[in-house]
Amino acid sequence: MKTRDDNHLTFGGHLEVLRQMLFRVLGVTLAFSILIFLLKDIVWSILLAPSEWDFVTYRYIENFIQWLGFDFQFDKYAINMIATDLSSQFITHITTSIYLGALISSPYILYELLRFVSPALYENERKSSVYVIAIIYSLFILGIMMSYFVIFPISFRFLGTYSVADKVNTMINLDSYVSSFTVLTLVMGLVFQLPVIIFVLAKLGIVNFKMLAKNRKYALFITTVISAIVTPPDVMTCILVTLPLYILYECSIWIAKKVDKG
Repeated sequence: MKTRDDNHLTFGGHLEVLRQMLFRVLGVTLAFSILIFLLKDIVWSILLAPSEWDFVTYRYIENFIQWLGFDFQFDKYAINMIATDLSSQFITHITTSIYLGALISSPYILYELLRFVSPALYENERKSSVYVIAIIYSLFILGIMMSYFVIFPISFRFLGTYSVADKVNTMINLDSYVSSFTVLTLVMGLVFQLPVIIFVLAKLGIVNFKMLAKNRKYALFITTVISAIVTPPDVMTCILVTLPLYILYECSIWIAKKVDKG
């Protein structure tokens, strides 16, 4: 039984396969970017939704508190968003479309990467690679959803409505909004890879269950520091990022325990 593909390519052949793969990836990403650019009204209504006072997260929180028997509603607020440069809205539209195009194309990009390296893998390695990629991508999407529905809207509400005096009105630059949204979303997608990283380190014997469990307090301190670095400068956002990070650390301890037993 063959465990690897027997079609051996020359170095030039591998480069040609890589070139074709890159062209396909760029083509699909460009197609999605153009589609997103054309669907401006729909896309930007989604992107700007976390800045609204009646965002879905707030409605769920209100319904939950009211279900507990309390009469509670969030205060309404309105924050003006401005563009300070003549071309800033157009440039932001283009760059955001490319970013979202790459994000939506990411499953296809992962598929192409797996397809490119699969001839060099054994059959069991190919199956394992599919599972690992699925887990990595699922955690990445979970991090993005956490940022979009919880961390970013609450952070925006706190910082956007904070005022040192009644005469000071808040007007947020569109570039600032998009950059904060993009960075926080990407960071959350990456930090949600912690269980995968711990799994790899446990497999390599670098960490183990006892080590991770013993250093919980240091992990809490480190996650707090990381949260303070990657989030906007406010306590609320720092706490909102620290909590899921520490929960992921506890999940990682459980994963390391399973690896040790295995």
